[in-house]
Amino acid sequence: MFNIPTVNIKATGENIVKLRKDAGLSVRDIQNACGFGTPQAVYKWQQGLALPTVDNLLVLSCLFGVTIDEILVVDKGEQVQISA
Repeated sequence: MFNIPTVNIKATGENIVKLRKDAGLSVRDIQNACGFGTPQAVYKWQQGLALPTVDNLLVLSCLFGVTIDEILVVDKGEQVQISA
């Protein structure tokens, strides 16, 4: 039996907002650092409608001064049996 964790998208979005504010950054700062033409992706992350890609998580971790694990909010998930 294995616990399969899941990313809590809504809580991760709330965490991104908190970390961004704690770092003193604006949405535009994040937008520019990620190379986006518009801020829509950042707003979607913050609203819990989408998750950043791995590349963008790396950028966020550098900007916020935290690890990727500190950005993502992970639920323990359900136990699943894996058969070989």
